[in-house]
Amino acid sequence: MAMILDGKRLAEEVRGEVRRDIEALARGGVAPGLAVVLVGDDPASAIYVRHKGRACAEVGIRTFDHRLPASTSEAALLRLVAELCADDAVDGILVQLPLPRAIEATRVIASIDPRKDVDGFHPENLGLLVAGAPRFVPCTPAGIMRLVASSGARLEGAEAVVVGRSNLVGKPVAALLLAANATVTIAHSRTQNLAATIARAEIVVVGVGRAGLVRGEWIREGAVVIDVGINRTERGLVGDVEFAAAARRAGAITPVPGGVGPMTIAMLCANTARAARLRRG
Repeated sequence: MAMILDGKRLAEEVRGEVRRDIEALARGGVAPGLAVVLVGDDPASAIYVRHKGRACAEVGIRTFDHRLPASTSEAALLRLVAELCADDAVDGILVQLPLPRAIEATRVIASIDPRKDVDGFHPENLGLLVAGAPRFVPCTPAGIMRLVASSGARLEGAEAVVVGRSNLVGKPVAALLLAANATVTIAHSRTQNLAATIARAEIVVVGVGRAGLVRGEWIREGAVVIDVGINRTERGLVGDVEFAAAARRAGAITPVPGGVGPMTIAMLCANTARAARLRRG
């Protein structure tokens, strides 16, 4: 059976590192602040925001919550973001996604000061990541890399397959794997013979939002499997990978829930501390 990569335990370790970093910042008179903007009443988003607030409080990050109704216009949201960009007490800005359909998310993300973009989604920060000089690594990909490292897998020369090509997960994690000298294939909805593509991979990262998309028998013996998917089904929350069958073949695998999710929140705290350091020298 595979080693279970415990995201909750590893997230505690990361938060401990961040707490020590913030204590050091406090000795220099710096108190990192994170502004969190939630538009609308999406239940999952509200839960994520609540968990992020708790994690920030645990490590000593001040949070400034802005809850806006779903009827908020794009212009009003952009005005708020501009105010937060100009507020010296705010080191990081997080606009919770998804946004209501009437608001163009790409415009909102592009309006955030790149030095306060702790989600790492601003075009400038994504460009720096691809160029190999990241300012902020998007939180989920950063957490994925810590999970892979905890497995003990050697990335240099390894064959990695990333299933999913989003700007939030797929493309950034592919860039990080390339930077670690892995040989990377990005698979997606148009990939022919996905099973064969996955079967050769020593590292598999799956994030498409389709329950059980990746069958257990596709997994190479001893592979490291990172399941980013969170899907609500009659059986409860499940990932994009057939967990039980994959765990019989993999060398290490993340559970859902309790794998990538806690790491995403922990890396947000790490990015906020980094933003405070960078902004304040």
